[in-house]
Amino acid sequence: MITIIHGSDTASSRKYYIEQKESFPSYVLIENANYDTIFQSAEGDSLFNESEIIFIENFFSNVKGNSNEYKKIVEYISSNNKNDFFLWEEKELSKPQQYAFKNAQLKTFNYPASLFTFLDSLKPRNSNSLYLFKQLEKNMETELIFYMLVRQFRLLLSTQDSSSLIDEAKRLQAWQKLKLQRQANIFGSEKLKNLHKKLYEIDYQTKFGLTPFKLSASIDIFLADL
Repeated sequence: MITIIHGSDTASSRKYYIEQKESFPSYVLIENANYDTIFQSAEGDSLFNESEIIFIENFFSNVKGNSNEYKKIVEYISSNNKNDFFLWEEKELSKPQQYAFKNAQLKTFNYPASLFTFLDSLKPRNSNSLYLFKQLEKNMETELIFYMLVRQFRLLLSTQDSSSLIDEAKRLQAWQKLKLQRQANIFGSEKLKNLHKKLYEIDYQTKFGLTPFKLSASIDIFLADL
């Protein structure tokens, strides 16, 4: 059996992946996949002659998709009927990657579209942002929404200076960068710096109990003051 675990919601996919590992008394963990390591792990004789459960992390990120190594690994795992393979990727896979292995079971953990609608709505004096935040809280943890809010402003701020693009921004497609640039221009560089600083203060004060407000209320105030 082959199970591929991926998606934009890395925290949830990682949680599921760890739960799968912990459900087995023993397993093999491969963090830097190559053909020899996978082959030896799968074919090696165990003490009780039982098939190994094999967990592989970030295979698609670490092995080039057009390489012979990639093709050998895909072919070997796809034809292996003895072992169970769990492949976890810290990002959402492309369609070709999702279907690279024959008969693989896909476990996809993506953020809801409403989260990105909320992040795209962030602009000065847009009361709709607060409404969208409240709707999101019905189905998502406030801490996760806050994490994505901080990430959004970090991305927006990095677009103001191409030399300071963070790794997350560099990995985005051209249309995504353009959309961020347009949103960032609405705020301006100085405003973005101040807002990013406010988010840092909210995070710090909440963690150390230096504010009378719960995180949800602090986000309400932040959005109202955009």
